[in-house]
Amino acid sequence: MITLLVVLLLSYLLGSIPTSLLVVRIISGLDIREHGSGNAGATNVYRLLGIGPAVVVGLIDVGKGVLAALVVSHLQVGAPAPVSTVLLQLLAGGAAVIGHVWTVFAGFRGGKGIATAVGALAGIMPVAVATTALVWLILLLSVRIMSVASMGAAIVLPVSVWIWESGQEGAAAREMIWFTVGLAALILITHRRNIGRLLRGKENRLGRVTPNTEEPVR
Repeated sequence: MITLLVVLLLSYLLGSIPTSLLVVRIISGLDIREHGSGNAGATNVYRLLGIGPAVVVGLIDVGKGVLAALVVSHLQVGAPAPVSTVLLQLLAGGAAVIGHVWTVFAGFRGGKGIATAVGALAGIMPVAVATTALVWLILLLSVRIMSVASMGAAIVLPVSVWIWESGQEGAAAREMIWFTVGLAALILITHRRNIGRLLRGKENRLGRVTPNTEEPVR
């Protein structure tokens, strides 16, 4: 259990690095959570600072997931982990996503976890993630609402895993499916305010904003 707990803790701390907060603070001196949509993620960085800083934030957030799932998960401290290799990778990636959403370095107010989740899963189930990314892109280009594209992709992800990963050894396939079901539920929970704005017809489309022109997400 020591190995598993250490891996999960390190993955959580890695995911907790508040990339968007640091980048926006360095460039503009602002707290991203007080401007735009209030979300500490790459989309809000784009709204406030443009495409360059947003790409940097997005790539780093994806990298956090990749490192947690493919590197931190293989660190051995003490006894071997009491779970399978695939499940250990999934748990490490999941811990990084949780760290991104509830970061210990910023008052447990982070982003929505999409980019970090993509990074965590891309190295484990690349075909399923690529298929889901295509769905995300189609939705984004169609409606130009990031939350709709993200939630739609989250819902499609377990189905994509079921289609593409069913050839895995039975336990691994089940672990992937159930993990992505849980991840989809988490992503929907982190988008609950977006869902409320969608129902009221007030969700914002992609575009640049002036700081404080949108109500922050609390």
